[in-house]
Amino acid sequence: MDFKGRDVVSIRDFSKKEIEYILDCSERMIPFAKGDRTSDCLQSKILSTLFFEPSTRTFLSFSSAMQRLGGSVLGFAEMSASSVAKGETLADTIKMAECYSDIIVLRHNREGAARMAAEMSERPVLNAGDGAGQHPTQTMLDLMTIKLEKKKIEGTHVALVGDLKYGRTVHSLSYALALFGAKLTFVSPPNLGMPPEVLVDLQEMNADLTQTHFLEEAVGQVDVLYMTRIQKERFPDPAEYSKVAGLYKVDLNLLAKGKSSLIVMHPLPRVTEISPEVDMTKHAVYFRQAFYGVPLRMALLALVSGIPMGEFK
Repeated sequence: MDFKGRDVVSIRDFSKKEIEYILDCSERMIPFAKGDRTSDCLQSKILSTLFFEPSTRTFLSFSSAMQRLGGSVLGFAEMSASSVAKGETLADTIKMAECYSDIIVLRHNREGAARMAAEMSERPVLNAGDGAGQHPTQTMLDLMTIKLEKKKIEGTHVALVGDLKYGRTVHSLSYALALFGAKLTFVSPPNLGMPPEVLVDLQEMNADLTQTHFLEEAVGQVDVLYMTRIQKERFPDPAEYSKVAGLYKVDLNLLAKGKSSLIVMHPLPRVTEISPEVDMTKHAVYFRQAFYGVPLRMALLALVSGIPMGEFK
């Protein structure tokens, strides 16, 4: 498949076959991501990381991925470090990054910003999260995690838990899981349910889904518990946030009600929704999940740069 020059804005821009190919390429990258093997296939390439919102895992994993392939990284990790603080438009920032680099990774607080950037840039644009919209590379690494940890995606029962209204990771992931034939259960407070437009799209995809407000009702039936943080920064009213903060929590008592093979995932950062005591159990895969972001993003950077995947056999 030819991905050279392609933007990665929404998971819905990719077919199931294309995603499967990307996941296969990502698995090949694991020894390179661990440093057991080396490659300098992107030695002459420069990646711009334009992060207008805070990030740890996405920012660092993209930087690690580029450097693991011999490339260079420039950019900023907060808006105050850019000329946006002086009034520069996003459009002008993108044009400048286009002058200085070969690939652009953008995280922005405005939904649709990545799509706009992709339309105006001649360089590939990879969406690292746009407001409450999409986070396609997170979705791909989540799929990679389920595939590697559960040995399959199709037929796997996944509960998406927490802030389903503002959580961009669950928006992208629900589409992808439906595309792969997974069973979905949405667990959220009444005021933080999956947006109606997402539910309509999933119904049109004939997704097998249920909804509940009670985590304890769902935990015994699912194979994957995908926890998310209640995102305080996206609430227009702090009082509304205080009503739902800490509503769902995974601890040893909850895990005892689940399957012995249950895995717990989280896009991170976590606050109180997963107890630290869970970290040492066989159920916790969220730190491995974070690692998978490196080989996944290595594969994407190589693919959009036109590097033949035969180099990584």
